[in-house]
Amino acid sequence: MEGPPDAALVAASLADPSVFGTIFDRHASTLHRYLVRRLGPDDADAMVGEVFRIAFEKRATFDCSRESARPWLYGIATNLVAKHRRREARRITATARLAAQRFASSEDEDRTADAIDARQLWPLVAEAVAGLPEPERDALILHVWEGLSYEEVAAALAVPVGTVRSRLNRARGRLRELRTATGGQQGHSAGRGAGRIGS
Repeated sequence: MEGPPDAALVAASLADPSVFGTIFDRHASTLHRYLVRRLGPDDADAMVGEVFRIAFEKRATFDCSRESARPWLYGIATNLVAKHRRREARRITATARLAAQRFASSEDEDRTADAIDARQLWPLVAEAVAGLPEPERDALILHVWEGLSYEEVAAALAVPVGTVRSRLNRARGRLRELRTATGGQQGHSAGRGAGRIGS
């Protein structure tokens, strides 16, 4: 990250609000990608602006001992996603269909078998993820899709790290049950996709 850390910029924005624009420049594309994954592009476009509006209004509450604002922004975004759970479940299912389809283009025999397995497994994985209790789903998506550490997920969700570990363990347990119910790791590609979430 070039320039001052986020914490310094947020602090400076209290006296000079225009400085907060750098926080937007640094993180808007990442937040937009996260919201597209969870809600789709139409809702994400509008919601990115809402995330940064709320962040700007609440910037005085930002914990400046944290160098990066990213977990804080994810927390705001996740709270907004909570108001759109039904649309999110539909989006997860659609994402799973796309993930399954991308295996279908290869003529390689092994990949063809993987594609069949993926088409069968990904909708089940999507259904399981969409059906997770909201706290577990939020933790899993932030950790697996967005690559946040346990500590960053804890900061985003305003819970202790131990709570994040518990939620992820429960979510993974539910997904392992899915793999067992569908006969284990069906094919290498499907296994990799489900395994990354369920391991």
